[in-house]
Amino acid sequence: MMLEARDLMVFYENALAINDLSLSVERGEVVGVFGSNSAGKTTLLNTLAGLTLHLAERERRKGGMRITLQGRVAFEGVTIDSLPPRARVERGIVLCRERHPVLRDLTVEENLWLGGYLRPPEEAKKGIAEAYELFPPLSRAKRRKAGLLSGGEQEMLCIGMALAARPRLLLLDEPLLGLSPQAQHEVVLGAKEINRRGVTLLIAEQYARPLAPIIDRAYVIENGSLVVAGTGAELMDNPEVRSAYFGV
Repeated sequence: MMLEARDLMVFYENALAINDLSLSVERGEVVGVFGSNSAGKTTLLNTLAGLTLHLAERERRKGGMRITLQGRVAFEGVTIDSLPPRARVERGIVLCRERHPVLRDLTVEENLWLGGYLRPPEEAKKGIAEAYELFPPLSRAKRRKAGLLSGGEQEMLCIGMALAARPRLLLLDEPLLGLSPQAQHEVVLGAKEINRRGVTLLIAEQYARPLAPIIDRAYVIENGSLVVAGTGAELMDNPEVRSAYFGV
């Protein structure tokens, strides 16, 4: 088992964001997490990446919002509940956050190098070369300011920054959000190739249909709780899931 989360609970003050949620990811899989807006997808991925823990500690120090985490997260059999985000990245867990948060005033290449700053230069360089290979628009725009890219190109850049960090488990938070159908297709093809090259993927999305051809298994969550889980084929056989998340 590469990643295993058990009985996760996340509270923001008295609001329950994740409710007794368990999931697992095997090495080499592409696993989907599907749910509507505010279902808890982003909180889940942030918790797996250590960002929720970081936010909770920051809020505690300044006497702000009380954030409570419960449950267990293990990566390759080792519990990582107390590890900060940086330590998780160093182990190979890399999060590509939603809405492609790139540094708009830096060039494409500068953003990519920033993504790999925790890795030795030669490793980051390999990741950047891979990003250019997987997403040719980035190679053509390497000296362009990131803020001048289209939404699809910015998402490719965000994924490229994650590749520069040399992930073993790549967490993608709504990578298709707001993209044109053509850009969605290019991102999905890129994700498929990233997986083929040995990176395990956990992808959170609201609209699952473009991802259906590449996912091995998926979890559907609502209000922070697991509703149903199964293989891609099993979820497509569920009329309610098919209608709500696959648009068929």
